[in-house]
Amino acid sequence: MATYAIGDIQGCAKTFLKLLKTLRFDPGNDRLWLVGDLVNRGPGSLTVLRHLYSIRTSVQVVLGNHDLHLLAVASGVASLRDDDTIDDVLNAPDKQELLLWLRQQPLFFKEGRHALVHAGLLPSWDFAKAQALSSEVEALLKNDAHPDLLKNMRGGKPQHWSDDLKAWDRYRVILNAFTRMRVCDETGGMDFSYKGAYENIPQRYSPWFDLPTQRPLDITLICGHWSALDLHITPNLVSIDSGCIWGGPLTAYCLETQEITQLANQDQ
Repeated sequence: MATYAIGDIQGCAKTFLKLLKTLRFDPGNDRLWLVGDLVNRGPGSLTVLRHLYSIRTSVQVVLGNHDLHLLAVASGVASLRDDDTIDDVLNAPDKQELLLWLRQQPLFFKEGRHALVHAGLLPSWDFAKAQALSSEVEALLKNDAHPDLLKNMRGGKPQHWSDDLKAWDRYRVILNAFTRMRVCDETGGMDFSYKGAYENIPQRYSPWFDLPTQRPLDITLICGHWSALDLHITPNLVSIDSGCIWGGPLTAYCLETQEITQLANQDQ
């Protein structure tokens, strides 16, 4: 049995399915951990969702910002953007079944000595805090209140977490940290404008994972989202968005062996 974490797929279905063949992935024995952004910008979002749904008992997903955008558009509380490629999902006869499954997925997941998130964790959050806050938002996503949550999740403020935050401000900070964050200032204030390389980060900001943290460093956190960071591995962090949608490879990381497998983009 092997557990493979795979970076942002973003609708690159041919690459994803070929990577599974390269890994000799067996859904009867192996498991997939997916860092989110399953859909959008690539040409095969529907194919990706259908395949994952067909092997869903072997798959652990955390939601990314593009997955949430798909859910918002499907709920009628957001509009399609010019670069969206999710029409295949929105027009599919099995749309409701697939989106209901997607809406049940968490923002944060931890098992054993590994944890999974799309973008990151605020430095002030330990894993217990992250799990509790993730559960708050997941409860709304799973019930009839989800359109209101998806409608009010957009925006970059508040930039800081506080236990005193209420209602949509509270949920927005939680969602932004889990699905959009790349850099923070020394006070933990998130900035969403920077998307570039590690070495070009503006002086007053740091990668969220380089700031002093409350999370235990003997547990490896696996994430994606930051394609310009590329593959970034430290003793307690595995960031595996290698920019497949931008022409880079799709990356798989084996939790048991730490082996990296990459496949060149097959969808362009």
